[in-house]
Amino acid sequence: MLEQRYNPQRLFEELTMPLVWWDQAIVDGQLAGFSSCMVTGGGEMKLDKLYVDPARQRSGIGARLIEQVVSRARAAGCPTLILAVNKRNERAIAAYGKQGFAIRESVCVDIGNGFLMDDFIMARSIPAHAAQS
Repeated sequence: MLEQRYNPQRLFEELTMPLVWWDQAIVDGQLAGFSSCMVTGGGEMKLDKLYVDPARQRSGIGARLIEQVVSRARAAGCPTLILAVNKRNERAIAAYGKQGFAIRESVCVDIGNGFLMDDFIMARSIPAHAAQS
């Protein structure tokens, strides 16, 4: 599945598509994580990819990347941020819950080559304006 989602041709296509954004987290001059998001046909923002180097997890990098995506969603006028997470990935589900996401639905999608995505779709509402602290 990684070869399918991260092959160079697909990544190049995604990097050049309008309404698809990539962000990176740099720590001490090194790439520590990245995210990719896009506007869906339904007018929602989808967090399509979120990766944080395992050695840097639980340090706030993922939360900062998610907040960047929230800012992009707000700027694009998207009222909701969605993502797909494997139903058995309890750690990620809990982490997304801490970031304001809730399970919206359960999906099973055959993505070909013998892979089945057995996921939860999680959603987070995006207020039109950032909350004041």
